[in-house]
Amino acid sequence: MAISRRAFLSSAAGIVAAATANLTIGTARALAAPSSYSPTWASVDQHPAAPEWFQDAKFGIYFHWGAFSVPAYGSEWYPRNMYIGGSDVNNHHIATYGDPSVWPYNNFLDGARDKAGNWVQFAPKLASQGGSFDPDAWAQLFVDAGARFAGPVAEHHDGFSMWNSSVNEWNSVQRGPKLNLLQIFRDSIRGKGLKLLVAMHHAYNFNGYYDHAPAQPTASLQKLFGQLGSTAENQLWYAKLKEVIDLAQPDILWEDFDLSRVDETQRLNFLSYYYNQALGWGREVVATYKDGYDNLGEVFDYERGGPGDIANPYWLTDDSISSSSWCYTVGIGYYSTQQMLHSLIDRISKNGNMLLNIAPMADGTIPQGQKDVLLGIGDYLGRFGESLYATRAWTVYGEGPTKMGGGSFTTPVAGTNKDFRFTRNKAGTVLYATVLGWPGSSTTISTLASGRIDLSSLTSVQLLNSTTGTYLGLPAPTQGSDGLHVTLPSSSAPFGALAYVLKFTFSGQIPVLQAGGTGVVTAYSDVSYAGTAAGLVLGTYTAAQLQSAGLSPRTISSLRVPAGYQVTGYSGDNFTGTAWTFGADNADLRNTGNNDAITSLKVAFDPAAYFRISNVTDGLALDSGGNVASGSNLKQWSWNGSTNLQWQAVDLGNGYYKLVNRTNGMVADGWGSTADGSPAQQAAWNGGNNQQWQITNRGSGLYSIANRTTGLVLDGGGQVASGSVTKQWSWNGSPNLQWSFIAQ
Repeated sequence: MAISRRAFLSSAAGIVAAATANLTIGTARALAAPSSYSPTWASVDQHPAAPEWFQDAKFGIYFHWGAFSVPAYGSEWYPRNMYIGGSDVNNHHIATYGDPSVWPYNNFLDGARDKAGNWVQFAPKLASQGGSFDPDAWAQLFVDAGARFAGPVAEHHDGFSMWNSSVNEWNSVQRGPKLNLLQIFRDSIRGKGLKLLVAMHHAYNFNGYYDHAPAQPTASLQKLFGQLGSTAENQLWYAKLKEVIDLAQPDILWEDFDLSRVDETQRLNFLSYYYNQALGWGREVVATYKDGYDNLGEVFDYERGGPGDIANPYWLTDDSISSSSWCYTVGIGYYSTQQMLHSLIDRISKNGNMLLNIAPMADGTIPQGQKDVLLGIGDYLGRFGESLYATRAWTVYGEGPTKMGGGSFTTPVAGTNKDFRFTRNKAGTVLYATVLGWPGSSTTISTLASGRIDLSSLTSVQLLNSTTGTYLGLPAPTQGSDGLHVTLPSSSAPFGALAYVLKFTFSGQIPVLQAGGTGVVTAYSDVSYAGTAAGLVLGTYTAAQLQSAGLSPRTISSLRVPAGYQVTGYSGDNFTGTAWTFGADNADLRNTGNNDAITSLKVAFDPAAYFRISNVTDGLALDSGGNVASGSNLKQWSWNGSTNLQWQAVDLGNGYYKLVNRTNGMVADGWGSTADGSPAQQAAWNGGNNQQWQITNRGSGLYSIANRTTGLVLDGGGQVASGSVTKQWSWNGSPNLQWSFIAQ
């Protein structure tokens, strides 16, 4: 089992990205949590990953603050980089403190003098004792910023525990500040009514962070530098988490990368212990991951990013207020309030939460530039939070020229007055359309065009006013084939804001948005395509994921299935039990004996269908070239109906597809080169990973096609000529890397 599990986990992030869903209206019944958990995947996978309070909260704050903040140079990776000979940080360390062989990282914890004779130590002093560190003021700032959860990085990669640890003598009570920082933050943050997040980054401590540091002479220093050996390190990894759980009882336990390199037994011990303790506390908790877990019982976290479209199950991103460092450094720069706020709005519209990092100074001072960004976000949320807090994603996330997200490590950007982001209330009776700039005296929302949605049940359109809970009434809008035309109070904004919110109230449920040609299956709770509806894109949906989409398990009564797609419904959760397959619309599942019987389902391409796979930028279709030799390059050609340009997309049942050409029967092949610009080829099917492709929804009926071996996606290459070679490239969100699948 371990081998197959590792194989699954290695692609977990990609599977999450692929299993995206357009979500619509309806409030689902909660699934009952187990009464206890055992350290097995089958057990912990039953844990409800994203409880309602977490989906309501939307915005949280945490902070990278520790001994690495003292040099205030480079980044929070200073402890690692100071040992890399010839690096900028190494040179700085030698010039300021001395060679790391005589002035090691632990001096920042125990205290020592630098070359100038200054005493250097991570030893912040509480404001109540005359210092600059005021944890209550920090917590109040988080409240004023509009955060609903907050907490510390309790241990970073450096191995220093910010609590009174009995398993790690390198802790904030025995060394440095001589304060139980985790306990202090627990009390301050909970004292302000916020949920508590605790972040742990310690998996990387013994998996590579200190790989340039010399072998340490004592067992204690070996513990700090992750050199105890695999068995002891894995046990210590779990023991630290157990202490954090017992001390802080966190509502969210956030973990950084490299979990997949922790012993599976210890990972399962942690998850089952945390979930069982939470049952005893009577609280619903959240565990997050970047790797090493799965998308069933835990919440996937995108670092500095998010999906390009609505993604399901519910997800999280951790982003930072600075592009240069997660901890304070001299000269640190910040993203603008507009960038961070618009990114928050975008992420909420795509079914996610945002955790924003700040970077306090070593003495506990939070720089004013960071406060300004937080308070700017808080000002907006205080006035217009109705459109974000406790909302849910709608059928589509929005429209407009500004694309955000598309994966991890995507820069936050500000939108324009032509960009809209949609959310809805949980009852499904109110649709919010947030425009990311004042559009003038009128605006048109193309998503709400007459051909796509029936607005006869719309009862009012209002502009959220500058004062919380007040509104400006707007004239009745007019609907045309190009969109909904809304008249606004004036060409200039009636008040200042970084975004403006239109509120559409309906007499009943928000009408179903017709998918058009975007490859979205629509599932309905009632026969004849009525009742609560959920738009489901290519991917897999467990009972919990269907519930998050707005449909409780065993409530689906009718389906709309676009040409070229198929739905497989299962009577049991996790794709078990009796299976039914639908390749076309079905207005009444009672006719097939499975009304209200589907608990989980898969949306896939119909393996019998042939597709024209066209590049977004150049409009050319993927071309085999005909009956060519195995190993020939794939090309692109102007569409002419030839079978050379037609492909089957066959689901392999493991999150990947094979692409089979209609003329020669060969499959698309990444063939192994990981260099950007490598050509894609074709060969006879042999089942290899190089012939398997992950097809990820990127919104608006477009997909990226990533090779399992190379990790690269098919690339049209831009505005190229017919006959040009199809290449592979690292995903970066470019339209060159996006393709449409049109059933023939």
